[in-house]
Amino acid sequence: MGLDSFQWDLNYSNPAVLRAMLEEMLFITNTGVDILRLDAVAFIWKKMGTSCENLPEAHQVIQAFNLLARIATPSLLFKSEAIVHPDEVVKYIGEEECQISYNPTLMALLWESLATRRVNLLVQSLSHRYRLPPNTAWVNYLRCHDDIGWTFDDDDAASIGINAYDHRQFLNAFYTGQFPGSFARGVPFQENVQTGDMRISGTMASLAGLEQAIEEENEEKKELAIRRMLLLHGVSLSIGGIPLLYLGEEWGMLNDYDFVKDPVKAGDSRWIHRPKMKWEYLKELDDHIDSGNGSIRKRIFRSTQKLFSLRKAHPALAGQDMDLIRTANEHVLGYVRFHEGNRLIVLANFCEEPQAVDGNIIRTAGLGHFFKDAITSKEYATSEPLELEPYQILWLDRV
Repeated sequence: MGLDSFQWDLNYSNPAVLRAMLEEMLFITNTGVDILRLDAVAFIWKKMGTSCENLPEAHQVIQAFNLLARIATPSLLFKSEAIVHPDEVVKYIGEEECQISYNPTLMALLWESLATRRVNLLVQSLSHRYRLPPNTAWVNYLRCHDDIGWTFDDDDAASIGINAYDHRQFLNAFYTGQFPGSFARGVPFQENVQTGDMRISGTMASLAGLEQAIEEENEEKKELAIRRMLLLHGVSLSIGGIPLLYLGEEWGMLNDYDFVKDPVKAGDSRWIHRPKMKWEYLKELDDHIDSGNGSIRKRIFRSTQKLFSLRKAHPALAGQDMDLIRTANEHVLGYVRFHEGNRLIVLANFCEEPQAVDGNIIRTAGLGHFFKDAITSKEYATSEPLELEPYQILWLDRV
């Protein structure tokens, strides 16, 4: 639950304001709420002559709320919504501030990897930005009610030979469908033609290529779009943290262009990915639908549902521990999850072409010589290369 209704005009240097906000928090908690989202938390302290971003007093306010909550409602947790530089995001995460936090960098770089078909920047970021303090967790999301901003670190990009400014321009062009060969149907948000700054609006399915594929009635593109979506879900559910589904992702809901008909919403492109729930889709789960868009929605729902069930069934996916695996293939993300002696290896192909990973790499990650993919039940041996289909994700366990 956000607190943005109060956020912009509050003067927290006034003790009465702090008390009033605490009263609101306790009232909400008494209704049964376990987690409070602190909206745009990096900007809650205002000071003339500054950017009002990441000021030290913002942290002091959150810490004060935490101390007071521990006295009156010790089960209450705070969720940070700090969509700022990755170095600043983690400063709001801790037992004394926000115990869980949105993971905007992972979200942005998963989409970056789909656009480039390479995981280099994602791996570079994960290698030193994913671990969190004890008793805290990421909230991993693929889309939300807001836009996508390319919140990767410029130095991370430079370290692997990427010009950050040019790369953001490429990503903006790609996800608004302006780059040749793009599969995405996103739209600009808060575009600044002078500076080139832009963020991206659009549903997960439309950004992943499903809208384009349906428009073109192209079955091959539909298949690739669905695979991209399930790949993203497979990473979000297995990499460590709390997975978050946004409205419509379980169905593959497309952009809603009717928002422009409402004068209140027409000036904000984010309404394109805030559609009303189509409850009639629920009926498709019980019907014998073998073709058309209903079939696609049913497949996405059932496949996502299966991934959640598999996540619950694998103890290695508990906790937060994750180590990267260097796959020696720039198209394939690899990591191992481990918890209380249990291990699970994840390989994810971010390319529309089949890819291979040396089986010995998996053996050295601690699963022995034989293993099975939890998703497909197919068995593999380290004596042979592992073949991944286009956009395939493997959850590898011991046989």
